[in-house]
Amino acid sequence: MTDADRKVTPKKSMTVVQASFIGVGAMVGAGIFALLGAAGAVAGSAVWLSFLIAGLIAGLQGYSFAKLGATYPSAGGMLAYLAKGFGEGHVTGIVSWLFYMTGAIIAAMVATSFGGYASSVVAGNDPGWAVVLAIVLVLVMTLLNIVGSNAVARVQSLIVKVVLAILTVFAVVTIANWNPALLDPAGYPGVREIISSVALTFFAFLGFGVITFTGKDLRDPRRQLPRAIYLALAIATAIYVAVSLGVFGTLTADQVVEYGATALAEAAKPTLGETGYVLMVITALFSTAGAVNASLYPATGMTRHLAEVGQFPGVFAHRIGGRAGVGLVVMAVLTIVMITVLDLNSIASLGSAVALLIFSAVTVSHFRTYRETGASLIVLIIALVATLGTFVVFALTTLVAEPKTAIALVVTLAAAILCDLVWKRVRSRGKTDAETP
Repeated sequence: MTDADRKVTPKKSMTVVQASFIGVGAMVGAGIFALLGAAGAVAGSAVWLSFLIAGLIAGLQGYSFAKLGATYPSAGGMLAYLAKGFGEGHVTGIVSWLFYMTGAIIAAMVATSFGGYASSVVAGNDPGWAVVLAIVLVLVMTLLNIVGSNAVARVQSLIVKVVLAILTVFAVVTIANWNPALLDPAGYPGVREIISSVALTFFAFLGFGVITFTGKDLRDPRRQLPRAIYLALAIATAIYVAVSLGVFGTLTADQVVEYGATALAEAAKPTLGETGYVLMVITALFSTAGAVNASLYPATGMTRHLAEVGQFPGVFAHRIGGRAGVGLVVMAVLTIVMITVLDLNSIASLGSAVALLIFSAVTVSHFRTYRETGASLIVLIIALVATLGTFVVFALTTLVAEPKTAIALVVTLAAAILCDLVWKRVRSRGKTDAETP
């Protein structure tokens, strides 16, 4: 190890709570604002039950990740787990490129949401200002990640504490003043509709996977990583269920669908008035900022690991100026380009679809190592069936109704395959040239 490497190697000082808050920040982003209306259109006032079921399914996947993380803690996170089952071949390479690209897409989508909320406060919903503010957020969070994982953990903890505090106040106030008749099970739709809505609400839990990349920053990842995953999922599930009970106990399902992203603010008005609206705007700003921070966090450690094992070009193992990881800088640039060029609203479900496929791939790879991790094969099978089932339901509903998202999914998959094939060929030629006398 060189002197430069010693200077940038972070101390392993992240706590279980800080690691879990990175996951909570990735989960409780803009999703809770957008999901209530969409889920309410399918499950009516039974959305709280949909969130509870989705949380249980996420818990199954979390069990798999926790077992893998305790056995193979690595800066490569879930991608390192994938390699344990499939090796460092094309499957792992394609999924790695897919995860990296999707990370930039998700960061761009959430940053755009932040820009929209922020511009409504400072610039009267001016589209130009929305783009500028979104880019500023990406730059600020990139600088924060360059400073180091300790800074990321501290800022993320602050952001999540603010978001959780406001949402807790919202839930307590609305539940204390709710109308129980609005949540009467007699008014719930059929089981089929509730199950269908789980495909929507499950997406609110997908961010927990980012916790797997905290292994490099935990003092004892074998013990702490599983705790961080379970704690994050428990917090997210409790918040989602409480918020949905508060909203649907205050507004009718039709009103929630009509208000859409502003349903939380409208539900707060009867007891908190305009203060409720302001609180929800603050929550949206903090939650989207935290989600961007969490999306960028894995980039440096993940790409460095992938470069070291040959899945990514060696340049990704380098640091610019001895501080900024190349993988982080490239992801930030990709994110900014997407913010300025793409119509992100038209492919809003892309990240969710890809995440479900990646989770499924990691679980399939776990089948090959479950004896080493000590995981229950039955639980892994249930987790895979639940995750793939969610994707199938999503494909038959959301993707069919959103052709642009379906096209974007195919393009993203093709780009990941192309990147892997091109890089592996370039790497192979380099080895051949080096061996030729």
